[in-house]
Amino acid sequence: MTVEGTTERVLRLLALLQRRPSWTATELAAELRVTDRSIRRDVERLRALGYPVHAAAGVGGGYQLGAGTRLPPLLLDDEEAIATAVSLRLASGGTVAGAGEAALRALAKLDQVMPPRLRAEVGAVHGAMDTLVGPGIEIDHELLVTLARACRDAVRVRFGYAARDGEPRERTVEPVRLVATARRWYLMAWDVDRDDWRTFRLDRMRDVTATTWRFRPRNHPDPAAYVQRSVTESPYRHHARVRLRAHPDQVRDRIPPQVGRVEADDEDGWCLLTAGGDDLNWLAVHIAALGFETQILDPPGLREAAARLARNLTAAAGPDADTGPA
Repeated sequence: MTVEGTTERVLRLLALLQRRPSWTATELAAELRVTDRSIRRDVERLRALGYPVHAAAGVGGGYQLGAGTRLPPLLLDDEEAIATAVSLRLASGGTVAGAGEAALRALAKLDQVMPPRLRAEVGAVHGAMDTLVGPGIEIDHELLVTLARACRDAVRVRFGYAARDGEPRERTVEPVRLVATARRWYLMAWDVDRDDWRTFRLDRMRDVTATTWRFRPRNHPDPAAYVQRSVTESPYRHHARVRLRAHPDQVRDRIPPQVGRVEADDEDGWCLLTAGGDDLNWLAVHIAALGFETQILDPPGLREAAARLARNLTAAAGPDADTGPA
């Protein structure tokens, strides 16, 4: 067999090993239409390239692709290559410090080895999209890695934290999950000193250290829902609760998850919006701008702000404005 044929067979073997957890030599030989001896040689070629192919003898044994000490070459099919290229393009405008440059470097390497037909498809996708970079706050990637490992290994973390009043405080927590919104990163964790669940902004953390103190994971709320509730209510002076005559998905299309929480209401055709704000007039304007029939539940001051807004808009429209059918 030619070198090209051997290389193609080795790549096909790699694709099979990536497809399912374990294969016997006989199964692989049947798939590739070669002998068991050829499979053993091809496995050694993969190992020489850096792929950790483990072999187990006896009943139930076989070949298995494991994790190694270095990153070997990756084998991607057409769909995976396109998805990776598009994801790297999106990551180039992200909020992790240094990740944008790394994503662009990886994208350049991937583009270099792509066949022309795939490069054309990726180019068409990139040409039809733009990344709108908002006022997000960049987070050091080492901080993310430290916290992610602490979540995975269930070890306590200590750090300095700047509270909303700006006063730095020392915190010790049992981390559960990292949650990213469009603008910021948050950590949901059990605060050891306060004996309760808390949400922490990563950009307010300083001197983060993972300890060697392991903890037993607790039953916890859904991290995404908990962080959403925290960022839409806790930081604000006023918490608005309003009923809207609309399907929840209609409202979610207009309200980002970091701005408001939308839930189905008991009464069919309505939903409940919970949002926070420091200014009731601002809240009244944005709720009115949604364009749905609205019932304000809380706070009472929001009803007064809505009434003022209605009077001001009526006056602005002038005496000749068409107010609809009598």
